[in-house]
Amino acid sequence: MTEKVRAPRNQTLDISGLDSEFLRRNSITLSCPTSPDVLRNKIINQDLFDCLDNLPDAFVDLMIIDPPYNLDKVYAGKKFSQTDDETYKEWVDSWLSRLIRLLKPDATVYICCDWQSSNVIHSVASKYLKIRSRITWEREKGRGSKDNWKNCSEDIWYCTVGKKYFFDVEAVKLMKRVIAPYRDGDGKPKDWSEKAEGKYRLTHPSNLWTDISIPFWSMPENTDHPTQKPEKLIAKLIVSSSKKGDMIFDPFMGSGTSCVTAKKLGRNYLGIEISEEYCKMAAARLIRAEDDKRIQGYSDGVFWERNSGAEQKNLNSKDKTEKRGGVV
Repeated sequence: MTEKVRAPRNQTLDISGLDSEFLRRNSITLSCPTSPDVLRNKIINQDLFDCLDNLPDAFVDLMIIDPPYNLDKVYAGKKFSQTDDETYKEWVDSWLSRLIRLLKPDATVYICCDWQSSNVIHSVASKYLKIRSRITWEREKGRGSKDNWKNCSEDIWYCTVGKKYFFDVEAVKLMKRVIAPYRDGDGKPKDWSEKAEGKYRLTHPSNLWTDISIPFWSMPENTDHPTQKPEKLIAKLIVSSSKKGDMIFDPFMGSGTSCVTAKKLGRNYLGIEISEEYCKMAAARLIRAEDDKRIQGYSDGVFWERNSGAEQKNLNSKDKTEKRGGVV
């Protein structure tokens, strides 16, 4: 792999010095049926289809799936080619149908996609799961277009195995700036509070998310993965739909965001990724997460509105956070 020359303030994860021995120490491959205890807090460097049958039944509490979208994209030197909807649908069905047996009866599944493949994902997922909602989140990063609207959103289909499932709405309330700070008859704030950064109120979460920042070069969580999901985005899925100690499973792990975020939030994790390069990224990030539990935009159990004063203050308070053991 060619070593990249980065600007002095660029915080993108550098794995140029990590050899194959590093990966062997921090990942496994499966050649026979394996128990949940062996898989707890592991990354598997293997093709999903080569190890899927060796995974145990009903051991997953929350599955977060971020598959290659139906687009022309290069991942670690290998090209994923766009195809017609029917072919993509068959491919999605080929792995989702086999992943269902891994889920507990009360498990939750989130499946990421873009607008072009959203209908396909819904069609396949509805065959095996109960669709609860479609989350649309603003992906503000990206180039514009001269002959079309700039695409700056992605979807996440929220599904459950059955009628019984875990969802903690209090864990995903959003701290938003107050535009109209109403007061009651005594002059006291009505449903908002005064903070050093301004006037804020906790609001119930909707399925439209505009508070997410895409990882970029000045953020410690950034990697060279071309479609990396933000830790804050994954954190919302994890805290809303799992409890501490639950098993979080990501069958298309990429650079490891789901596993890293699960570790920071006190959950167990298992990730599968075919690329050696991306597994090195994930392993390095997991080691870093042992000492740094921060998640940008998430502080003291609360998600903050994007670019709010409090979010920026918390992002820059690394030393203070590490001393008190908090999460930002």
